[in-house]
Amino acid sequence: MDKLKELADLMFPNVTKTIEDYEKMYPERNLSDGARVTRFAPSPTGFVHMGSLLSAFEDFKAAKDTNGVFYLRIEDTDQKRSVENGIVGILNDLKNFDIIPDEGMIDEENSIGEYGPYIQSERMEIYHTFCKDLVLCGLAYPCFCTPSELDEIREIQELNKERIGYYGSFAKCRSLTVDEAIEKIKNGEDFVVRLKSPGDFNNKITLHDEVRGDIEFPENDLDIVLIKSTDKLPTYHFAHLVDDHLMRTTHVMRGEEWIASYPIHAQLFEIFNFKKPNYAHLGLVMKIDEEGTRRKLSKRKDKEASVEFYHKEGIPTEAVKLYLMTIANSNFEEWLDNNPDKDLSEFKMDFKKISASGSLFDVEKLMNISKNYLSKRSAEEIYDNLLIWAEEFDLEFYNILKNNKEYAINIFNIERETEKPRKDYTSYKSIKNFVFYMFDEYFTCPLYEFMKITDKEEIELILNTYYDNYLDLSDKDTWFSKVKEMCDTLGYASNIKEYKKNPELFKGNVSDVATVLRVALTSKTNTPDLYEIMKLLGKNKIKERFTKCIESLK
Repeated sequence: MDKLKELADLMFPNVTKTIEDYEKMYPERNLSDGARVTRFAPSPTGFVHMGSLLSAFEDFKAAKDTNGVFYLRIEDTDQKRSVENGIVGILNDLKNFDIIPDEGMIDEENSIGEYGPYIQSERMEIYHTFCKDLVLCGLAYPCFCTPSELDEIREIQELNKERIGYYGSFAKCRSLTVDEAIEKIKNGEDFVVRLKSPGDFNNKITLHDEVRGDIEFPENDLDIVLIKSTDKLPTYHFAHLVDDHLMRTTHVMRGEEWIASYPIHAQLFEIFNFKKPNYAHLGLVMKIDEEGTRRKLSKRKDKEASVEFYHKEGIPTEAVKLYLMTIANSNFEEWLDNNPDKDLSEFKMDFKKISASGSLFDVEKLMNISKNYLSKRSAEEIYDNLLIWAEEFDLEFYNILKNNKEYAINIFNIERETEKPRKDYTSYKSIKNFVFYMFDEYFTCPLYEFMKITDKEEIELILNTYYDNYLDLSDKDTWFSKVKEMCDTLGYASNIKEYKKNPELFKGNVSDVATVLRVALTSKTNTPDLYEIMKLLGKNKIKERFTKCIESLK
């Protein structure tokens, strides 16, 4: 034991605490029964892609559903992946979707919570303390194998069709005596710290996965690296053990690519006699490409893989969250259909309803959800949120909206407060394309495309006759009666049924005449309620646009 202590002290000369000290520093959380503690643990790469956002959302929801804790931990043990201001980029992406951690980093340097540090590179002493304990127990050892020696081991394994890895007779440094190891360290030889796995590959263990049910594995017998040689930072496997234990994580939700690592993680928890968290391995976010092939959503190929895409497009945060919930739980859409006015927080996520085979990302479906969501917002909400979006992405439109607040709100309210509100807007960015004609700044040079009535003199006759003799905006019934009255005067059918019976008796019908008025005022053949548009424009603006239309036809 004295020799092991000498070895441990040589390997970790700066460790002054014990595991017991850290157990006291980070006690069990005082939470109600069933409360989940989850974490989002990205590398500080500066952005969150859609797969990560889905994972963060599910972690957040799992904690909130149980009055638990959701925390943000930055896993920067792979220093090559870190970028400048990487943490702030992640925080901003999460904030844009209202995913606010209860604990963890709040900027590049500061955090909230009693279970930090929440950046792995700042927890070096903690990892070394846990690893030193393993050395003292004879369950970890220094490995001095060079890269070329490790390559040689792999070549032999491949030649003999053996399992690849550092284990059994291939674990050369496992057989070093403590004295030999001490001597090598004193001679300044580089080393990594490896687990002295007590596992037997012929034994079986079982993971009860929250999503996939029971999965059987061979027991781990690999002497995995715990601490790297260059920067003395831990590997993911070891940091995961220490952090999830001390931060009292109850549920680890991660991608299915980590399933194969479970035997290693289970073994580490058992060696320390720590309670294992519950694991839920999530399927990949997939996409069907133009060739009809199902593949993983790609940060490089797919613009929708970046969360910045949704911010720029002005797709409401809540709509994205509703869509993510449809991916996360197969029963959510039915719940939403039955509870259209309930808040998302009232739906409880069920691990058993998470697809094990992965989720297909459907932008069209997301846009439909966004369209439905926006149709239920008040005109004031539309205005306020559009203003926020436009200030960042369309400053000209922002200034127009800001200077015409009441007018803009009235525009957005056309056909909104009805039993079946109009569903035009798919995003805040799309709104401009649906309302541009209501603003003179965007109506300067319209291209008129009339439908049935195309004769220029007839169009001029309709516009002048209507303005001079039949324009009445006092109420909708009166307005429409006057339009029909003009139709009778000019030889158009004011009654659609009569027109269908004897179309040869008329130039056209009231719908054709209304289209002329609509196109002249908006340059579009399909718009919301024409009466509401005319009422907002007012008589002077109507005259001005009629005149402009007539001039453009000459």
